[in-house]
Amino acid sequence: MTCSRREFIQSTALTALSSASLFASEVNRKGMPQRTLGRTGAQVSILAFGCGSRFLMYKEEDEALAALNLALERGITYLDTAADYQDGLSEERVGKVLKHRGKNGADPVWVATKIPQRNGDEAMRTIEASLKRLQMDKIDLIHIHSLAGADDLAKIEAPDGVLKRLYQLRDQKVTRAIGITSHTDPHVLKAALEHNDFDCTQMALNAARAGMAKPDGGFGMTRLQQSFETVALPAARQKNMGVVAMKIFAQDGLVDKAPVEKLIRYSLSLPVSAVVIGMPKVSHIEENVALAKDFQKLGKGEMRDLSDRLAADHKAELDRLFADHVDG
Repeated sequence: MTCSRREFIQSTALTALSSASLFASEVNRKGMPQRTLGRTGAQVSILAFGCGSRFLMYKEEDEALAALNLALERGITYLDTAADYQDGLSEERVGKVLKHRGKNGADPVWVATKIPQRNGDEAMRTIEASLKRLQMDKIDLIHIHSLAGADDLAKIEAPDGVLKRLYQLRDQKVTRAIGITSHTDPHVLKAALEHNDFDCTQMALNAARAGMAKPDGGFGMTRLQQSFETVALPAARQKNMGVVAMKIFAQDGLVDKAPVEKLIRYSLSLPVSAVVIGMPKVSHIEENVALAKDFQKLGKGEMRDLSDRLAADHKAELDRLFADHVDG
């Protein structure tokens, strides 16, 4: 599959136009900038707390709950968890913190969880267990976790698939919004977003995977050379979906290749509502919160220079890595 110069220019223009309202963000009571999560209308912090493998590096429960409480105290209002993060332990921790604090204070907390099942009946059992672990009767956002290839999408969209059940749960107000995540194939995610009625999506958006041009400057790209930023992101913005960027450090593969500040600013300079980051140390929470509160959008030239440099050295390797990567 190739992308013509006209298609590239059109998608870039669309992304620029649809991003205008996103960057007119306000701050919450803790001084954290917020953006609108697409058509959900919810205001969420631009920094989301990742409750996956990095959060689970807090081995002692008291330490983990203290870290999550600190994130909320500092103004983070978006929590990203999943049913299969250490067999539900992540959801349990989130549930304990929010039960104690209350979910709907002056700065309401948005909770997104993810389910791995593709069969509808199996997914329902998982969602029921998630509700118990989170100690909630409703969830803000339920994502279908980690879309892979076209065969995977076919299972999701099947008559007995998970998507049909999520539509029902949204109609029944068990969930406010439904979405899908992917770090594997931007073309399959684009198809999923265009053909179905999702409210939100979460995709791998980092400077190293955004390379577009061939070495000769042409625009006839292979699938490996294309990216979520140029393929799937415009499709999401076209439908006013809430977009959350993930893998901005490429599972820490980029942390010593560019300044952390630049990597965060790159992804937040895209038309997204938030970036989700795992923060396995209290110092990471403090540092990332400070960066988010002081966020300044990167200029197009800075973004292009950073992307060109990182993509040239790392994009092919990262595309191969995330083709088989499993979130834990």
